[in-house]
Amino acid sequence: MGRVLSVNISEKKGTIKTAISEGNFLESYGLINDAHSGSWHRQVSLLAIESINKMKQISLSSNNSTFGLFAENLTTEGIVLYELPIGTKLTIGETIMEVTQIGKECHQGCEIKNLIGSCIMPHEGIFAKVIKGGYIKPGDNIKII
Repeated sequence: MGRVLSVNISEKKGTIKTAISEGNFLESYGLINDAHSGSWHRQVSLLAIESINKMKQISLSSNNSTFGLFAENLTTEGIVLYELPIGTKLTIGETIMEVTQIGKECHQGCEIKNLIGSCIMPHEGIFAKVIKGGYIKPGDNIKII
């Protein structure tokens, strides 16, 4: 079992996200008001703090904020996300999500890569679609079902 450390949102793709106190995730859509939401397979992005900490050791100063830094909607801990098979279902807070993609290609002009010099999301981030909507907040449990 894992847990949510932070729920993060941004208005534009490829930008650092801002932590919010709670997110409303709609079925077949994603996080309301987030740039990645929509009718596609990458509605929600997840990245583990363990992956972020690896990246911080390599290239980041300790002054940088951690949550949302790699444009992840959910910063998690306790589950090796990138080892989950595609199709894995997770209960996160009130929601149920299905893993749809492991990693991604970084796009040109990515603010994160420009600011930090590298990005862990293409290797260890995952994406999911919302099967059952609901609210997610920091501290919520994540269970593999």
